[in-house]
Amino acid sequence: MDFQADAIDRVIKNAVGVMENSKLQILEILETARNELKSLNNELQQVMKETAETVEKVDQLEVNYRRSRIRLTEVSRDFVRYKEEDIKQAYENATQLQLDLLIFREKEMYLKARRDDLQKRARNVDKSVERAETIGTQMGVVLEYLSGELGQVTRILESAKNRQLIGLKIILAQEEERKRISREIHDGPAQLLANLVLRTEIVERMLIKQEFKMVQDEIIDLKGQVRSSLEEMRKVIFNLRPMALDDLGLIPTLRKFVHDFEEKTKIRATFETRGKEFRLSSPMEAAVFRLIQEALNNSAKHAYPTFVGVEITYQAQMVKIMVHDNGLGFKVEQLELKTKEHSHFGLIGMRERVELLDGRMEIESAANMGTKIVIHIPTNTEKRKE
Repeated sequence: MDFQADAIDRVIKNAVGVMENSKLQILEILETARNELKSLNNELQQVMKETAETVEKVDQLEVNYRRSRIRLTEVSRDFVRYKEEDIKQAYENATQLQLDLLIFREKEMYLKARRDDLQKRARNVDKSVERAETIGTQMGVVLEYLSGELGQVTRILESAKNRQLIGLKIILAQEEERKRISREIHDGPAQLLANLVLRTEIVERMLIKQEFKMVQDEIIDLKGQVRSSLEEMRKVIFNLRPMALDDLGLIPTLRKFVHDFEEKTKIRATFETRGKEFRLSSPMEAAVFRLIQEALNNSAKHAYPTFVGVEITYQAQMVKIMVHDNGLGFKVEQLELKTKEHSHFGLIGMRERVELLDGRMEIESAANMGTKIVIHIPTNTEKRKE
């Protein structure tokens, strides 16, 4: 056993060294890609600003050119009122405006093509950054495992394969959740706020031109965008931790979540409580909420039901949770086999959480017969650490 431990230790140290070097290279690639993306975004903002100015200039030149054509026609017809010098000046003015219009139209076409090219390049670089972040995260997870004490590694090797995969999946899920929240803020509220800044600049130019009716319409539109931005922020906050859990408690929060779930997925959903309701500890209420959230999300994602039901029963020293649907169902005996895959960890992850709460989880399901999950969690937690 000592020989095996030494051999494992050497292999792990070599693997850690190689992966640390590889991670540094990936970080360098990531930093280069981020700098390139930042440069592309700065250039894109400048091109978009110049494009807007050019479009405005083209519009103004078109108006002036139409006026000059009308003026040229007018002086050309009235030889009595206008002299040859007036006709010549009108012709030269129209010719110059036509030339300027052609030049700025070419510039507009070039800037729009440049803008589209920069947007395409920025999207490609952004995808490269995302892939590099994912690889870096996965390597960090592996390094975290490999960098532990040899005794711990040996115990992990001797433990069940199911727990190894679940542990790795939990860490990956945490990192993916952080990345998801970061991108959710970047693609949602951050983009809306950036758009608001640009729109306020437009309003400022309209005020200078005293186009008050257009300013009013723009402000009404801005108000709607501010509301959308606020709604996006509230969604992000709710996904992190519903504040209603602390303010109102578990049952009102779950009732709202089930209602929102029904509106979002168009799946009929019910929520019922039995027994005398009482408040649980804050960590336990959060754990129960996440269990039900995971169960409903798994059902909507994999079972394709038309109905889901949630029922919570308060007992003397126990809370019973039941989630059932009329979806596709599955063979329960094959659940353990799915741990060998890289997906479908929802129910297994729920079981791990329930075991951490000293509870138990029972699953009843069959093909095309729906699924029922029953969870029993003890509430006498005074003697246990939260």
